[in-house]
Amino acid sequence: MTTRGLRGPYAKGEERRRTIVQTATDVFATEGFEGAALKQVAELVGVREATLFHYFSSKQELQQAVLAERDERARELMGETRVSVDDLPVVAERNEQQPGLTALYAVASATAHDASHASHRYFRERYEMLVREMAREVAERQRSGEYRTDVDPEWAGRLLIGVFDGIQVQWLYDKGVSMQEGLRQAIALLKAPGA
Repeated sequence: MTTRGLRGPYAKGEERRRTIVQTATDVFATEGFEGAALKQVAELVGVREATLFHYFSSKQELQQAVLAERDERARELMGETRVSVDDLPVVAERNEQQPGLTALYAVASATAHDASHASHRYFRERYEMLVREMAREVAERQRSGEYRTDVDPEWAGRLLIGVFDGIQVQWLYDKGVSMQEGLRQAIALLKAPGA
C-alpha cells in the first residue's frame, strides 16, 4: 500500500509500519528472528522495542509482514508476478544468502498450521497459489511435450513445493546440501524422455 496522497497521522503510521517491515526483513535475513533481533530493529527504526507492537498486534503478525516482504523482494528480483518452475533454483540460491529469513520461514510455516495462528491464512493461501502456479506450468509443459504426461500436474506442483521446503530444512542443518541442485534434480524427473 502506498502512502502517496495520504496525509496526517495515518500516512505517518503507514510509513513507519513499512519502515519497520523493511528494516526487520534486513535484520532477520542475517540475524534471524530470535534473541536481540527485535531490539536491533527498534534501534535502527528509532523507537523502543515495545513501540514495534503499536504497529503489529503480535510477533506473529510482524513475522507474517516480514515473510510477505521477502516474497515481494523475490518477485522484484525475478521481475515477474508469478513463480515459474525454472525460478525455483534461483529462489533457493537467494534463500541460501539469507539464512535468518530462511529459518524464520521454516519455523513459521511449521507452526502456523493452527488456524488461530496469525500467519495461518498467509501460508495456506501461499501454498494454494504456489501449487496452482506450478500445476498450471507443468500442464503447459506436458502439452508441449517437454514434461512427461504420466504425472498429475497438481501432484507435480505439490511435490516440487514439498521438495523445496524439505531440501531447505535439510540445508538449515547442513550447509553442504545444495538447495539449487536438489531442485534441479527434482525438475529433471519431470522431463519427458528425449526432451
